Amino acid sequence: MAVPPPTSPRSALGPVAVTRVVLRLVVLLTALLGLSVPPAQATTQASPFKVLALYNGTWDAAHISFVHEANDWFPRQAAANGFTYTASNDWNLLANGGVNGYQVVIFLDDLPQTASQRAGFEQYMRNGGAWMGFHVSAFTTDASSWSWYHNQFLGSGNFKSNTWGPTTAVLRVEDRTHPSTVNLPATFTSSVSEWYSWSNDLRQNPDIKILASVDPSSFPLGTDPNQTWYSGYYPILWTNTKYRMLYANFGHNAMNYDTNTTLSSTFASATQNRFVLDGLKWLGGAGDTQPPSDPISGTAWYTVRNSGNGTCVDARAAATANGTAVQQYACNNTGAQQFQFQSTDGGYVRIAARGNPQQVVDVTDRSQADNAPLQLWSYAGGQNQQWQPVQETGERYHFVARHSGKCLSAATTAGNSVQLTQRTCDGSGAQSFQLTAQ
Repeated sequence: MAVPPPTSPRSALGPVAVTRVVLRLVVLLTALLGLSVPPAQATTQASPFKVLALYNGTWDAAHISFVHEANDWFPRQAAANGFTYTASNDWNLLANGGVNGYQVVIFLDDLPQTASQRAGFEQYMRNGGAWMGFHVSAFTTDASSWSWYHNQFLGSGNFKSNTWGPTTAVLRVEDRTHPSTVNLPATFTSSVSEWYSWSNDLRQNPDIKILASVDPSSFPLGTDPNQTWYSGYYPILWTNTKYRMLYANFGHNAMNYDTNTTLSSTFASATQNRFVLDGLKWLGGAGDTQPPSDPISGTAWYTVRNSGNGTCVDARAAATANGTAVQQYACNNTGAQQFQFQSTDGGYVRIAARGNPQQVVDVTDRSQADNAPLQLWSYAGGQNQQWQPVQETGERYHFVARHSGKCLSAATTAGNSVQLTQRTCDGSGAQSFQLTAQ
């Protein structure tokens, strides 16, 4: 059943105005009587924002299940997080200006279908509105029929393929500086969903910032061999930097279609929920929406000391040739143990050697395996040459390889000349490093 957005007639003098009049009368009376007035107490409560969620709710039991779940989950989150939530299946609110009273619009399981709805939504976004879309809100096999939305705004183009059946996926967070992802770990397990791929390569669109993608450890992804992803690059969360928007490629519950029974929950992952809530607060303008500054300087040189065994990251024999082993060695403050963290994109850096900054820490042979050795190699933009610094406490970090999602690792015990490797991230001291600027 549709729940239309609430409306109320305007009164000549609302409750806020009445309160102000009463206060002024009190102040005037006390002044006339010579009484003192205590200073007003300042309030710092964040301004609430209004969310309108539009849905269809009439096709595909898995999407209908998600809509019911969302329209239960979001109101509870709204009460706890300082915003209001209204759900409606009246998509003409986009066409008649009814959307303009809301700071954020959500598309749960569909997208505008008529020319007036589409024009109204485009105007809303161009005028500074905010949007969050789930799963099927990006689905189309005819992107040219609304090119602004599918090719420019979303950037995804046509639906290309999907996984089946619905499963969880390990997602790799590619940008942990965005307000929606700043509180996420380097990788996390999503809730169950069917996953879509697209005809456009979002990496080639300069306006699109990919926030999270399928981690290679997820493959094979799917349970039907004919609809399973075995390799490749698949964006899951992204934003268009020209607009205030977020798209999430989840929102399809697992179902027993014979009995119409829901078998999973889109809101089962607390980490995924953190993205939804932090993203919604950013869209609504609540709190500090500026990405935090990166505490690692891109121009300073650092020694990198392992927290577990106390040794330093070192270029073997102070060499800089391709294939030089990156090893652990007793800290000695030489140039062989100094590195620079130069930004690439999406929150990743290349770790350059001081002896020759063109030489960077590289996972040998682009391996995705545990215990693959690290070496110096001339930087060529490879994902096996890029690392995501994830701050722990103070100046301690662990570093996640872009191509594999695995962590830069030292040995569990001290010992000179032990070559560093990548291993599955485990939170151990062997994967924690203290940075000290030189």
